[in-house]
Amino acid sequence: MAKKSDVDPKKIVITDEDSDSLKKDVQESSESSQGEDLDKKNEDIDLNEIIKQKDAELKETVDRIQRLAAEFDNFRKRTQKEKERLYVDAVVDVVGQFLPVVDNLERAVTAAGQEESQGLQEGVNLILKQIIGVLEKMGVKPIEAVGTCFDPEIHNAVMHIEDDTLDCNIVTEEFQKGYIYKDEVVIRHSMVKVAN
Repeated sequence: MAKKSDVDPKKIVITDEDSDSLKKDVQESSESSQGEDLDKKNEDIDLNEIIKQKDAELKETVDRIQRLAAEFDNFRKRTQKEKERLYVDAVVDVVGQFLPVVDNLERAVTAAGQEESQGLQEGVNLILKQIIGVLEKMGVKPIEAVGTCFDPEIHNAVMHIEDDTLDCNIVTEEFQKGYIYKDEVVIRHSMVKVAN
């Protein structure tokens, strides 16, 4: 047999105390659910702000790294150019010291050719060819002067003649050879005679 409960489910009596207590529970429950919603919104807002802040920091860091990389690349290029320039200056100084020796060897070859001493002339010629070969390996070559148009960048005019058979500003004679390094840097200007 089924046992009947003492309390009829259809007849629940709520006292004022119970009513106040229930109201409090309902109010607390709604406040806590609203609080949780607010906490979630606050967490979302806080996380979004943190993400934005971290993105800004990341962009700033990336920008700083890119600027440093560009500065380093510029520094590397600048130092490479300076090294190349120092090398060029050193070559020009060394070759400049050798040129009087080459001049004297050329004069000795010319003088030996006027005499009957073939052995001396051949020996000096070999030495001269060897020195000129070394200079060419270093990128130094003589400046072509006779028959070319006068260029103040590579020629030094020490004499001037009038000759109607030649064009204006033509080099007619070379007194001393000029030398140039890699077709860019003049080591010594050619001393020349210029027509017209």
